[in-house]
Amino acid sequence: MSDEKRIPQHVAIIMDGNGRWAEQRGLERYEGHAAGIEPIRASSRAAIRHGVAFLTLYAFSTENWGRPAQEVDALMELFCQSVIHETPDMQRQGIRLRTIGDRSRFSEKVQAHLAQAEELTAGGDKLTLTLALNYSSRDEITRAVRKLAARAAAGQLAPEAIDEATIGRTLDTAADPDPDLVIRTSGERRLSNFLLWQASYAELWFPEVLWPDFTEEEFDRAMEEYARRERRFGLVK
Repeated sequence: MSDEKRIPQHVAIIMDGNGRWAEQRGLERYEGHAAGIEPIRASSRAAIRHGVAFLTLYAFSTENWGRPAQEVDALMELFCQSVIHETPDMQRQGIRLRTIGDRSRFSEKVQAHLAQAEELTAGGDKLTLTLALNYSSRDEITRAVRKLAARAAAGQLAPEAIDEATIGRTLDTAADPDPDLVIRTSGERRLSNFLLWQASYAELWFPEVLWPDFTEEEFDRAMEEYARRERRFGLVK
């Protein structure tokens, strides 16, 4: 394990490769998504073991609604079943579940299960596990700008008072520190509209492994890679 001082406080993961994993095995795409549940468990365990306080997972983007209806329906059912089954274990491990993104487009069933899980795990103090659902960074920033514009129009906020801190407090992630490390599995090397504001100075790591094959050992490797990085935040050291 790397030096304790070099452990990121916040790790964010783009869970990529479920579909390709399934196709390589002659399985339905849904089976690839189902196989992606265990890596979430593994990453949560590893995060707690390393002392990571925040883990954010890109679970469903606004663009994902464009996938075949059958796949989207299967994903919605998977969300519900996973939340129901995983909540007791999250409570035992001290994991607090929360979500970011616009949940209004989800069915009442999905919203109810998510709200219940958030309520039941609210006391978790080992790890804040955030699921980005119906999320895109541009949508998040657009919604934040609209809120600030409405406040300014109502005379509640002077335009010249809007700074980076004001915007940060208006984003979905206002309660969290910015991610220190962003991981994208499957070897793809792009952020795909994920935490664009927050990840401005994050370290990036792109392992080749497909998400269903992402293990605790892979998370450990990410921690080792992070420990080797020298973070400058635009400064000369």
